[in-house]
Amino acid sequence: MEHSDNDKAFEDLDLSVQEFRRLGHGVIDMIADYYSTVREVPVFPPNNSTEVDREFLEELPKTGQDPAAILDEWRSKVLPHATHPGSPRFFGFVNGSGTMIGTLAEALAASVNMNTGAWKASPAATGIERRTIAWIAELIGYPVNCGGFFTSGGTMANFSAVLTALRNVAPYDTTDEGLQSQDREGRFTIYMSDHEGHISLIRVADLLNLGRSAVRRVPGNDDFTMNVQALERILDEDIARGDKPFCVVGQVGSINVGAIDPLEDIARICRDRGLWFHADGACGAVGAMLPDKAHLYAGLELADSVTLDPHKWLYIPYECGCLLVRDPEKLRRTFSITAPYLRGTLPTENTGLDYLEYGPQMSRGFKALKVWMTLKHYGVEGYRTLLGQNIRCAEHLDRLVRASTTFEALHQQNLFIYSFRYAPEALRAVAMESTVKAQQIDAYLDRLNQMIADQIQLSGVAFVMTTRIRNRTALRLSISSHRTTIEDIDLVFSKLREIGLELQSRYQSPDPSRSSDADSV
Repeated sequence: MEHSDNDKAFEDLDLSVQEFRRLGHGVIDMIADYYSTVREVPVFPPNNSTEVDREFLEELPKTGQDPAAILDEWRSKVLPHATHPGSPRFFGFVNGSGTMIGTLAEALAASVNMNTGAWKASPAATGIERRTIAWIAELIGYPVNCGGFFTSGGTMANFSAVLTALRNVAPYDTTDEGLQSQDREGRFTIYMSDHEGHISLIRVADLLNLGRSAVRRVPGNDDFTMNVQALERILDEDIARGDKPFCVVGQVGSINVGAIDPLEDIARICRDRGLWFHADGACGAVGAMLPDKAHLYAGLELADSVTLDPHKWLYIPYECGCLLVRDPEKLRRTFSITAPYLRGTLPTENTGLDYLEYGPQMSRGFKALKVWMTLKHYGVEGYRTLLGQNIRCAEHLDRLVRASTTFEALHQQNLFIYSFRYAPEALRAVAMESTVKAQQIDAYLDRLNQMIADQIQLSGVAFVMTTRIRNRTALRLSISSHRTTIEDIDLVFSKLREIGLELQSRYQSPDPSRSSDADSV
């Protein structure tokens, strides 16, 4: 007699609860060991990409492997080739350092595996996200009855904000008709700071298929903030040409210098012209909770939308971006979509808010749990202490730079991001003698500063990146770890100076009479 597949015994490939508990205790031990050494671990691995790829070169497993052996590879393979944003001397990009309770929250969220796109799939998660969004709004002085949600990061938060702006400001229905309409005249345009506007807005223009040139760069003031007179002039010029401005983006703690645009003035211009005012606070919006910095954020509460990244200056483990929108109905109007399999075909009282109606994702992880738990753990006062420590570290770094004859300050210190460059006074004096000498010295210093950043990364002492400040290569420190101390700043500053002097002695500064010397570094 033949047996059907239905007669086969069910195979349960889950771990037993006992084995899971044993392995889980081992994982917690590994995590605790990591946290105990995170202040000493080399911040960046010295391996190149070929070496790293070789470590993970193996065939697709045909049969299952021992779970204990798999987990052991975390220590033997993963950690030795990891960059460590949790280190107090990780200053690259704008990475939060990761809270310990956030790590535990991630494990708990994964265990239940709720899809927070729909209320029925995630009642508790939806309730926590709604409450946490209100807490964040309160934290920065934004209306607590706003709408909003957590997303992957600043790019998707900015995308959701700008799409909401477009669909609520455009003179015709872009939801059904798209951007191609017989009623369309001109081009939809977005406005942001020329120097400090974040590149994610260019990605947003890509995603919306507006074209990258739809993002108009507004000249800045000497302090890197947007010049609102220039904004109004460019708006007038674009409207006269037949374009359709719909959104102005103000920077709230910019990516290179921590600049905060004149938010009240931008809000006024947008209100008078019927434009959407979006505040990009991915890096710095949470600084509004600091009483001694609150005056810098005047007008943030007037924005139609605000983005901020909890995985930046709230130290939440990756990934976690956030969007707040003043009018929740405008979010729903932008993203609402329905199908019978999402809610069922007949009405029922057993429903709640479905986040798939208010944002671009239908399948969503439980990001809110790690924010909710960390906010409860630290509280507002705890966060004020941690943010204040970061700012004091940046202030200390600024004093070191300005007191040094080896480095050059490039902007006024503001929040926690600080950019400066290795530029000995003697070289700066030579550069002032003529335009030709200035160009050669600047080219030399550009390469020298890049080499300094590369060398300190490879040393393992710290992770520092370069950026461009008014066409000069600069060293940029994002002091966004809740573990960074003044002693860390002193150590890294001393190491940067040591590396710079050594490289300068090895690669002599250019002789202006020999143009090829500038290429010798």
